[in-house]
Amino acid sequence: MNTVSFIAKHIPVSEKQIAKTVALLEDGATIPFISRYRKEVTGDLDEIAIGEIVKYKTTFEALEKRKESVLSTIREQEALTPELERKILAAETLTQVEDLYLPYKKKRKTKATVAKELGLEPLAKVILKQQEEEILYVASQYLIDAVKNEEMALQGARDIIAEWINENEKVRNRLRRLYQRKASISSTVIKAKKEEEEAQKYQQYFEWEEPLHKCPSHRLLAILRAENEKIVRVKITVTEDEALDIIDGVMIKTNVEACTDHMFLAISDAYKRLLAPAIATEVLNQAKEKADDNAIKVFAQNLKQLLLASPLGQKRILALDPGFKSGCKVVCLDEQGDLLHNENIYPHPPQRETTSAIKKIRSLVNAYKIEAIGIGNGTAARETEAFIKKIPFESTIQVFMVNESGASVYSASKIARAEFPNYDVTVRGAVSIGRRLADPLAELVKIDPKAIGVGQYQHDVDQSKLKSELDTVVMSCVNSVGINVNTASVPLLSYVSGIGEKLAENIVAFRSENGALTSREDLKKVPRLGGKAFEQAAAFLRITNPQHPLDNSAVHPERYKLVSKMAKDAGVPLGELIGNKTAISKIKLQSYISEEVGLPTLTDIVKELEKPGVDPRKKVTVFEFDPNVKTIDDVKSGMKLPGIVNNITNFGCFVDIGIKESGLIHISKLANEYISDVNAVVQLHQHLMVTVIDVDLQRKRIQLSLID
Repeated sequence: MNTVSFIAKHIPVSEKQIAKTVALLEDGATIPFISRYRKEVTGDLDEIAIGEIVKYKTTFEALEKRKESVLSTIREQEALTPELERKILAAETLTQVEDLYLPYKKKRKTKATVAKELGLEPLAKVILKQQEEEILYVASQYLIDAVKNEEMALQGARDIIAEWINENEKVRNRLRRLYQRKASISSTVIKAKKEEEEAQKYQQYFEWEEPLHKCPSHRLLAILRAENEKIVRVKITVTEDEALDIIDGVMIKTNVEACTDHMFLAISDAYKRLLAPAIATEVLNQAKEKADDNAIKVFAQNLKQLLLASPLGQKRILALDPGFKSGCKVVCLDEQGDLLHNENIYPHPPQRETTSAIKKIRSLVNAYKIEAIGIGNGTAARETEAFIKKIPFESTIQVFMVNESGASVYSASKIARAEFPNYDVTVRGAVSIGRRLADPLAELVKIDPKAIGVGQYQHDVDQSKLKSELDTVVMSCVNSVGINVNTASVPLLSYVSGIGEKLAENIVAFRSENGALTSREDLKKVPRLGGKAFEQAAAFLRITNPQHPLDNSAVHPERYKLVSKMAKDAGVPLGELIGNKTAISKIKLQSYISEEVGLPTLTDIVKELEKPGVDPRKKVTVFEFDPNVKTIDDVKSGMKLPGIVNNITNFGCFVDIGIKESGLIHISKLANEYISDVNAVVQLHQHLMVTVIDVDLQRKRIQLSLID
């Protein structure tokens, strides 16, 4: 089995498409580059399909590496037979490989190894054949000082047989199927923890049981978190008689009671002591892996929506990081997000210097020609918003609430210290709020995605898998938008196809030393940015006011000659072809098809010529919360309130209604019909009108509904 055939068994894509994609990946191509600029090669596979190929390619490589290790170990023991080698090489999962390896795995001292050392293995083989009627007599032949009587000999033999049963591939596979179909998960509270305050959030799991295969991912992760915090004990069980019947069916061969009686005892011991714990752990790990994948998928969807949130664009922004006692940190930013000014105002108690604060804000708005105001949505946010809206500005100034999740993480980070070495964390945090309003993507890439605060149970899932998936999402978002090479930060540039952190640093250093790049060709002058990196990156990097008219578009430089020919055939200069719908409509795509370029690429080129470099993100809109709702005490059942979706999970979505506590719309309250996917109804940052259906003041929980 090779890489391509393995991948083809798991995804509905032809082997030819897989082989071409794998070749591109092994040549250093990235997912965004392949999906956008190699459509003819892959048969027009999208990012999702290519991502699946990458996933199973990685799985196959890990499987092959493990096979090599196992074969090497068994070979060293001089126990590798041609048949065993064939089975290991043909194995399609790690579980199959580990089952085949189990009899040869180096073991710590077990009951079976002790019995073998006492010379009882031949007796175990006699019992296993189940043909000897005088087994007590046979057992008497194995008595030594350490084996004082026949029962001790038979017990040792049963210990050996129990281990053989545990290592039996057929037994393990049949038990796996039983557990996968019928296992239950149950949790019981640890009595010493029952009354502790921290345990109360897991109260529903103090006595809980349900079929494992029906346990939704968010509930399984919650139960396992409660177990990790030593609040509950978790068990995975099946009906014991059913499990024993399965093993009996494999291991019992005759009706010779003298032997089968000992076989039944060995089977019971093998199941309770070895198989049940191992298979239970295995199926729980598999369920956890599925739950992880589900949670990571939710996190990835949320992150994508968050990164592609509406940007205000290049505006002069006044940003406030609100606070009461410590005041509000105010910063003024220019169109590029550079810091122009910072100071504190104290419009709220205990200082309440409202008059001077109003004068200061008016003065800053006028002095720095401010076009918009962004307010972080943390402590004192609503009070600060109300204060700002009372100020009589000379012109209309839009006021936006900005999600500040993770801003404190950024302000204390190495990146923030490098950007603002002479300012403290309060200034950096306020700058981050302002920059998020201007361009969420450019600012959020500076923060570990896990710190942004979307998703469910992100700290409980496989962290390496989570990081890999989120990095893929960030790269996809960055490259789908396109990046201004002359203004992008190192973190933003590092996610561009083919760039990475070191080349990103080189680009920024090159800009600092030589000034702005005037063409994509200038990228080739950046130290260590070679031909492969240029091929992967160039089309995702934009040059504003460029020398070459296509340098501010998503057209790849390798297709510039082709577009020039289109312009010539249309009878217009290249610069006049761009955005000229009349001239573009006359282009006959069939005329430009070649071995390298087909209709998918030509169609993309024409779309880009019609609207070159257009940002795919929607424009930001102003949103206002209900001015009468300031705290949870103001929220009453039956109220209809405006809100913004700020987190999406498998069981529903959380909505910011302008107070400290977000309300939950359970999935059952999203629509009148059955909903299986929350994202089918709502999106992150979507503006909603919700109905309050319940307020729990003691637990500070608000239940909302979208159903009228």
